Amino acid sequence: MADRRILLIIGGGIAAYKSLELVRELQRRGVASRAILTAAGAQFVTPLSLGALTGDKVYADLFNLTDEAEMGHIELSRSADLVVVAPATADLMAKLANGLANDLASTALLATDKPVLMAPAMNVRMWAHAATQRNLRRLKEDGVLFVGPGEGEMACGEYGPGRMAEPFEIADAVEAALKDRRAEPLAGKRLVVTAGPTHEPLDPVRYLANRSSGRQGYALAAALARLGGEVVLVSGPTALAAPPGVSMVRVETARDMLAAVERALPADAAIMCAAVADYRPANETRSKIKKERGGLSGIPLTENPDILQTVAQMKTGRPALVVGFAAETDDVLANAEEKRRRKGCDWIVANDVSGDVMGGADNAVTVLTAAGAETFARAPKEEIARRLAEKVAQTLSAPTRRGKLRAVKSS
Repeated sequence: MADRRILLIIGGGIAAYKSLELVRELQRRGVASRAILTAAGAQFVTPLSLGALTGDKVYADLFNLTDEAEMGHIELSRSADLVVVAPATADLMAKLANGLANDLASTALLATDKPVLMAPAMNVRMWAHAATQRNLRRLKEDGVLFVGPGEGEMACGEYGPGRMAEPFEIADAVEAALKDRRAEPLAGKRLVVTAGPTHEPLDPVRYLANRSSGRQGYALAAALARLGGEVVLVSGPTALAAPPGVSMVRVETARDMLAAVERALPADAAIMCAAVADYRPANETRSKIKKERGGLSGIPLTENPDILQTVAQMKTGRPALVVGFAAETDDVLANAEEKRRRKGCDWIVANDVSGDVMGGADNAVTVLTAAGAETFARAPKEEIARRLAEKVAQTLSAPTRRGKLRAVKSS
């Protein structure tokens, strides 16, 4: 990241104080910052503190003749490798989504020819408002990158999504946006990852689900993106924010997930990490099932589509590498290997979920392939993801292995 520079636009919100730590975190990674401080942002952090940390002039006024003479808003908007908006308020998002430019920040955003990364921060109701979500969709369609928001307690006392991502998370997203993709092992590769549980509706208030948090799949998607891959993450319902540099598709049921995976193909690799429900209620009622009328006993179930098997056994368009996950509690390796053979996938990642793996922070896995087994000892899920991503990259870049995979694909 040496010699890289960002233009940091600081919106008005209590989360603005995190922008100071973001500047320091980026400096530790070799990234310099130049800042635009909005009038609202200046209510929370001062130009003096921001200038002391960036070591550069802080810009604020569109109609400052001295600033325009020394560094006009056009040049300012294009002087960095990346424009970062943190906090990205509902107002700043709305201005950019609708092409408004009435101050230095919004004018710079319209004038820039560089990528834009936004870290939203606002009250949960403002974030959930239809107008904000509409602006979010439009900005994503326009190519704006996002990190967060996270979920938690707000300064206003409410709880929910809307917390600005932490400085290290934003710095990770900055690194992902600034990296030279051409030099990375998965550059030019498209990868589809599934994660999380599925929710199978029983009635308007109940569903069948499992304990999956989605953390391993999200970590894997992030690790693949850091290696330069174009990653599509198809996620069941989770409380996790989209990883930086990843295209997110959120679904609910197994049938939704299969349809989203098929739309995301073709791809070089499909990694099915989601804990998909094997069964769903045969009949979803439109009214709440009442216990006085027999309740929930004897609910008929029907089998869900097998996403891993469907992708692994595609006659045309099969990804070169298809990876499944086997969450087992007994005879873990034997059951996982049987699943690999039955489904027709290239690898099975086996893990013992009899303990605290589902929903927990750590994992231990064994990767089973036709060539043998490789075990990754218990470690944080992010570390497991890193090692799995490196193994995927090595496999997709190996000419001999790639040829074998293509032979499977065409058979």
